[in-house]
Amino acid sequence: MALRYNLLDEPLIRTRLVAGGQPRSFSLPGLFVALGEDTLRDFPALRPHQRHPWHAFLVQLAAIALHRAGREILFDDEASWRQALLDLTPDDPDGAAWCLIAPHDRPAFMQAPVPGGNVIDWINDRPTPDSLDDVLVTSRNHDLKPARISLAQMDDWIFALTSLQTQGPCPGGAGKIYGITRMNGGASSRPGLGLVVPGWFGNRWKRDVLVAIKSRQKIVEDYGFMSSGGIGLLWTIPWAGSESESIPFPSLDPYFIEVCRRVRLVDNGAQIFAIRATSKMRIVKSQADKLHGNTGDLWTPIDIKNINEPKSLGVSESGFPYNKMADLAFGPDYIRPPAQEIQPSDPKSGLSLLAMAIGAGQSKTAGYHERRIPITKTVRLLLQGNIDQLAAISRKRIQVIAMVARMLKISLETLFDGGRKREKNWKFPKGVEQKASKYVRVFDQGEDARFFDDLIIEIENPDQDDIFPKWQSQLLNRADKILNEAFDTGPQSGEQRYRARSTALEKFRNLVRDKYPDFANYYLQ
Repeated sequence: MALRYNLLDEPLIRTRLVAGGQPRSFSLPGLFVALGEDTLRDFPALRPHQRHPWHAFLVQLAAIALHRAGREILFDDEASWRQALLDLTPDDPDGAAWCLIAPHDRPAFMQAPVPGGNVIDWINDRPTPDSLDDVLVTSRNHDLKPARISLAQMDDWIFALTSLQTQGPCPGGAGKIYGITRMNGGASSRPGLGLVVPGWFGNRWKRDVLVAIKSRQKIVEDYGFMSSGGIGLLWTIPWAGSESESIPFPSLDPYFIEVCRRVRLVDNGAQIFAIRATSKMRIVKSQADKLHGNTGDLWTPIDIKNINEPKSLGVSESGFPYNKMADLAFGPDYIRPPAQEIQPSDPKSGLSLLAMAIGAGQSKTAGYHERRIPITKTVRLLLQGNIDQLAAISRKRIQVIAMVARMLKISLETLFDGGRKREKNWKFPKGVEQKASKYVRVFDQGEDARFFDDLIIEIENPDQDDIFPKWQSQLLNRADKILNEAFDTGPQSGEQRYRARSTALEKFRNLVRDKYPDFANYYLQ
């Protein structure tokens, strides 16, 4: 089988340029040069859930190549990048490890070599890039419909392979396929949190490469990686699928690029398709289980609520709601990853915090989630010097929102129960609770959308004492409005309608006056 589609030499990766959105394709070395010049607007074939793994792959690969070359600054020409990448695969000087198609007993891009090259019993059921299962779906394909890319280009395969191999979870079932090491268990996902600087895709890439170079030695010391000579590209190591072939964690480069699936691309002359086989874990399983995703990843926050068992952030179907995002940005329960920390070289303005992840459930995914919050000048100063103040301000607002939401829920349940007099600890019927919860979700979603905008107003104006009380009054106004909107779906017949409405309003206002005296001024106004 001849080598085909070499990423080092062929312009296989489609982009659009910043200048006029013109299309242009690059080889991998050429792409690194263009990223260094920040001339790329986007990758038209890159799907949303593939954004973080593609960015992480490009950063890790560049960081490994620069370290092996003994450099701390980027190359500025294509030939130097090509040689640095080729030097990472000394056993394959012909570039086989960078080709999409190669003999099965040799490495191909993101495809580990099969000892002996025998793939006769491999499963042939992946005809398109989007059928590779780089995102798990439920039985009804709620997240992404598979096998929709009927006219695939080579970068469709490149992005799908990179996404599958570096963020693939465990699909469950018989336990013959395992997920990546950089997540907390097989039913989790690989999150990506980091600061974004002004500019395009390349500026963020350059910034994170320099963060990787700066952070390398500390990650080596903290996690026991090889300071030099460690395994960086796991797809270059032969893999027959047995557990005895697992790679010891301490033998890895700190920015190792993982592969978690035995998969090979095949070109039969008419089309390219993927074949696959079952496998045990690529990293030593006992070591991976103990890590709980705490591997020194540049973009993964570490949950330390249980200080004796730190673990990587898990993202559920709710994604990044305001309370979770505030905790990740300012709170004490997470160790912020290197890419999230402000660097002295970061610009003084225009920064934002970007969070990306696929929501995870048991043997399924729960949507792709992405959220960005601005880092203003004052927020930047507090992050560098008094982050506890940020945490306290945001935590106070989160508590107030939760308090109002509880009051609103009780009042809504009173409405949908018809305003009947009930015993003190009465438990409302399930149907009543469901109706009330629907309106509380609307309230919470509205506060989620405006939370950081409102928070920044207070942070940027610390001398204005009326900002927080004014916000509380506006918050109560919004809750009051939702309660009144719920009248349309509450009881509608005669006397019951008036009783339900008046009792619900009285309940809400009594709760405000009596149980939460901080809000007393709301009704005085």
